[in-house]
Amino acid sequence: MKDRRCGGFCNPKCSCHFQVEGSPFDHKGLLQSRELYQYILETSVYPREPAPLKEIRGITENHPEFFMGASPDSGQLIVMLLDMLNGKNTIELGVFTGYSLLLTALTIPDDGKILAIDPDLKSYEMGLPIIQKAGVEHKINFKHSPALPVLDKLLEDDNNKSSFDFAFVDADKTNYGNYHERLMQLVKVGGLIVYDNTLWYGTLVMPEESVHELMRSERSYLLELNRSLAADTRIQISQVPLGDGMTICRRLF
Repeated sequence: MKDRRCGGFCNPKCSCHFQVEGSPFDHKGLLQSRELYQYILETSVYPREPAPLKEIRGITENHPEFFMGASPDSGQLIVMLLDMLNGKNTIELGVFTGYSLLLTALTIPDDGKILAIDPDLKSYEMGLPIIQKAGVEHKINFKHSPALPVLDKLLEDDNNKSSFDFAFVDADKTNYGNYHERLMQLVKVGGLIVYDNTLWYGTLVMPEESVHELMRSERSYLLELNRSLAADTRIQISQVPLGDGMTICRRLF
């Protein structure tokens, strides 16, 4: 049974999900004290979370792959980054039900734009009525597609290079390295690229034989990504242990 202490707007990464048994994805979150994580959410995150984002979390809870939703504490940091950057033209790889997409749309100015790419139309349509009700759908250009073909098409036009202020990546982990090289051309100097799940349920420091087989493939790609980002002199980085780990990259040249 799930511990329902979240008032019906429970997020997949909330502490109540730490008691679900079965899938290795049930225990997402690096802060393993349920009480401390709940304290952070209830004290610093939920009181400042707009009502439409609470609704998105509510519908995401009922999705069979609820664990793919962005965590609200990570989202709070993304909002701050966008504000500090004065982000206006953004790109998002991996949309799911739209939590991070909606918080971006609520943060950027009215004439800002988000290019959102995901091959999963059904999940996006779960959150779309909430996005529409929030009055920010006009900022979103949703592409129902895998990301690589869309990125490659963008790069055919030189006007798209260095045209994005911010990118958020929460898509298939096996392609993070491929996405990085393309985003480094699309995001401007001084812009940010944020990768989600870069600590992968804490499995990166575990012996491979101890890692659940469902997580092993992505784990190897994320280990390589982290090594690559650390060695990439084109970027300034900070790996943040929020949610499942986020790596913030600032393009230097």
